[in-house]
Amino acid sequence: MLTALILVFVLTYTAIALEHPLHINKSASALLGAGLLWTIYAMGQGDPKAVSHELGESLMGTAQIVFFLMGAMTIVEVVDAHNGFEVITSRIKTTKLSTLMWMVGFVSFFLSAILDNLTTTIVMVSLMKKLLDQREDRLFFAGIIVIAANAGGAWTPIGDVTTTMLWIGGQITAVEIMKGLFVPSMINLLVPLGVTAWLLGSRPVIAPQRSPDEDTFETTAFERNLMFFLGLSILVAVPVFKTVTHLPPFMGILFGLGMLWLVGDLVHRKEEDLRKQRLTLARALTRIDMSSIVFFIGILLSVAVLEHTHILSSIAQWLDKTVGRQDVIVMLIGLVSAVVDNVPLVAASMGMYSLTQYPPDSFLWEFMAYCAGTGGSILIIGSAAGVAAMGLEKIDFIWYMKRISGLALLGYFAGAVVYIVQFKLLH
Repeated sequence: MLTALILVFVLTYTAIALEHPLHINKSASALLGAGLLWTIYAMGQGDPKAVSHELGESLMGTAQIVFFLMGAMTIVEVVDAHNGFEVITSRIKTTKLSTLMWMVGFVSFFLSAILDNLTTTIVMVSLMKKLLDQREDRLFFAGIIVIAANAGGAWTPIGDVTTTMLWIGGQITAVEIMKGLFVPSMINLLVPLGVTAWLLGSRPVIAPQRSPDEDTFETTAFERNLMFFLGLSILVAVPVFKTVTHLPPFMGILFGLGMLWLVGDLVHRKEEDLRKQRLTLARALTRIDMSSIVFFIGILLSVAVLEHTHILSSIAQWLDKTVGRQDVIVMLIGLVSAVVDNVPLVAASMGMYSLTQYPPDSFLWEFMAYCAGTGGSILIIGSAAGVAAMGLEKIDFIWYMKRISGLALLGYFAGAVVYIVQFKLLH
């Protein structure tokens, strides 16, 4: 049975990694894998009651992450529908490419920490289309945005799905992860930014010519500001809600979603139906990326089977005996996340190491959040942010590898060294 489970999981993993060449959506592969793994486990175990109990436990943990992600995604969609991100993006104005690079890098870094790396990438890459006419410049900026968004997402519990998973799972706490990873994540951004700013020199920004009859959907300044600051306040308040009430984070995000829905309905209650329909939270629910949500369900349930059969703990023991050094093992996991999705990697790692052996906020979990969060920047397919940028600007895999991968790798190792030194000094 164990051999069959490992074989099915490896095939599932391969199908997810080769999503683009195979033209098979990774969500389909993840769901198929989860179904097969639980079927094999149930048939081989011979104790339906025990398997159902284990499935119920796994589903509870998975549902908490999924509900949290759905709530956060919907809040972001509501802000975007009201053109709320213009509150930030409208202030980005400069005539030098190097100055624009620094501004875009820092905005992406901090925006990603509050929202998430995927949304930040979509917002900032879309903005670059309005600011830059030269395609080569836009591609270069898209690559830096991916690095900045992944670095910014790693140091807060709501910025990256892998950090969110570790936070909800109890491996890290909100305040400690922010204290521990802010400086390494910033170094991860500053190194590539410094190199690219030097390469760009004093080249000017060439803005695209805008059509005078371009049709855009306008919202009032009040609506933009209200939804932007309310949406961000709700997202930022979730870790505080968890600390005060000790309730799971998904409850805080759903509570906030209800508040945003109520405010939205009150603001638009007297407007015509066509405009109101576009701005309601109900429409935002139809715009969230359900494919990604389904992928998380499939992969987390797949990994749960390996956890229940103690396959993951055996792999952890083998790694400890073979490699020995914990920092090297985690850095290798981060590098692997550049090739395969970091969600199953972190989910597997959470099952490999127990909280009794490695308590919350220990070196392993914090360094895992950094490496898995930022390692995905090394290749365009290594993170959701990279895949989004790839789709928006039609970035070629080889182009990214030649121009951006080296910068991302420099930042990755620089931040990792800073974290290890920082941890030794403070502990």
